[in-house]
Amino acid sequence: MFTTRSLLLVSLIALALGKPMGSNMKLHESREGIPDGFSLRGPALPDRTLKLRIALVQSNVAELERKLMDVSTPSSANYGKHLSKVEVEQLVAPTHDSVDAVNAWLKESDINARPISPTGDWLSFEVPVRKANELFDADFSVYTHDETGKEAVRTLSYSIPAELQGHLDLVHPAITFPNFKGLRPIFSSQMKTAPQTLTCDVAITPACLQTLYHIPSSKASQPSNRLAVTGYIQQYANEDDLESFLDEFRPDTNSSTTFTTSTIDGGSNPQDPGEAGLEANLDIQYTVGVATGVPVEFVSVGDDVQDGGLEGFLDTVHYVLSESTVPNVMTTSYGQNENTMSRNLANNLCNAYMQLGARGTSVLFASGDGGVAGSQSASCRNFVPTFPSGCPYMTSVGATESIVSETAADFSSGGFSNYFAAPSYQTTAISAYLEKLGNTNSGKFNRTGRGFPDISTQGVRFAIFVGGQLGTVDGTSCSSPTLASIISLLNDRLIAAGKSPLGFLNPFLYSTGASALNDITSGSNPGCNTNGFPAKAGWDPVTGLGTPDFNKLLKAVGL
Repeated sequence: MFTTRSLLLVSLIALALGKPMGSNMKLHESREGIPDGFSLRGPALPDRTLKLRIALVQSNVAELERKLMDVSTPSSANYGKHLSKVEVEQLVAPTHDSVDAVNAWLKESDINARPISPTGDWLSFEVPVRKANELFDADFSVYTHDETGKEAVRTLSYSIPAELQGHLDLVHPAITFPNFKGLRPIFSSQMKTAPQTLTCDVAITPACLQTLYHIPSSKASQPSNRLAVTGYIQQYANEDDLESFLDEFRPDTNSSTTFTTSTIDGGSNPQDPGEAGLEANLDIQYTVGVATGVPVEFVSVGDDVQDGGLEGFLDTVHYVLSESTVPNVMTTSYGQNENTMSRNLANNLCNAYMQLGARGTSVLFASGDGGVAGSQSASCRNFVPTFPSGCPYMTSVGATESIVSETAADFSSGGFSNYFAAPSYQTTAISAYLEKLGNTNSGKFNRTGRGFPDISTQGVRFAIFVGGQLGTVDGTSCSSPTLASIISLLNDRLIAAGKSPLGFLNPFLYSTGASALNDITSGSNPGCNTNGFPAKAGWDPVTGLGTPDFNKLLKAVGL
């Protein structure tokens, strides 16, 4: 699939394990200690096989960022002129010097690696623990996740040869710890109420969202307008449950309407009712059921290379970037705390979302369900930002509740990144909020960081079918697919009018799009023994800029 010069790396012949040439090793990445929720069990067995990945330094990320902002800012003459696959790859492909340096090191280290990204900037190989410790001056050990009992082999620091500095970006999953719990919605209850008698104060249905946000029920007309829903940790979307959902809540549509499935890393989509996934069903039912007529693709990511970590995110974005035509919208309802992962990995993944945005994809992620405590509720002293919500090149979606008068859902994760600085499109909004906030929560968050979420939708008491049973769920996992549906319907109108899809949303949302949103000024997101951040007029780190109004957004995009 990948045809860059880095394919040369595939042809390296693995010899008997030997020692690489003597190198002046330099500390490359480290973490201060074991992340909360993990305990050291002991050294990893020397012969245990590790599946490692290395990333080469990308060549011209600054220019890619400039071009992304150019095609994403409504006031720009190039607004909507998204880049091609070739144009993006030419900007980020590693230099010849980097390829040659890493190639030589791999050969001298007797390693056979294969490229796993479109430009060959990511490589994968397997080595025993003793070899990994030798290569990276590391101490790979076994750590146990206290809550689930699952194990992960990690190191708290690693080094690389001095001659690879500036060429080798990171080793994964060296200091990045997995998120074994994922980010799943909360299943509130099974419902005995007949679906036809549900009111919006009891449960949210597509009709409630259509009324609240003025979402059209008419069928989309553009077959090229793809909406991708990603699925992880053995979450499967059940077609029978979708049919039941449409039959009950969208009787004006064909209940046999379905979705396509793509698989990565051994992913699948079994249809046994007992394997129906809460998260997958929620995401599919509220994209197919709200984005009427928009082609929906379920991307099922398997566990071939995952241990609950971020390999699935990496492989998903590489898979999408390898396609000649990318989806117009991609929504993900999973994430993890920023402090569990390497800064270099966070930056590398963020840059991958920048590539997607430059090609015209609106990348959406749920902000998390732990308030200021992170992706899920936990004990903490300082506020915990989530990833990838802290990435400035994607759109983070928070949650609200109450149809009558929307307010912030108290679980809606929000705050400020410790890894990424506030982007230019957001600095004015953040400054205004911090001035209103004053000294509240002083010292508990990074006042110069990228703020999130960017926008919100309803996220409480969503009616769904799982395994044939009707129930309700809560979480920002409800919010991201809802926004994805709204953006997809806007894209349908834009494409029908001969215009480009919206692509990276944030420069639009923080400028001409802001007036098309409903400002949410009540509620907060408590955590870490505080009341968290209060919602206020304008942007806030609970509900972002507010919730969408489809009719106003149509005008804002020039329709």
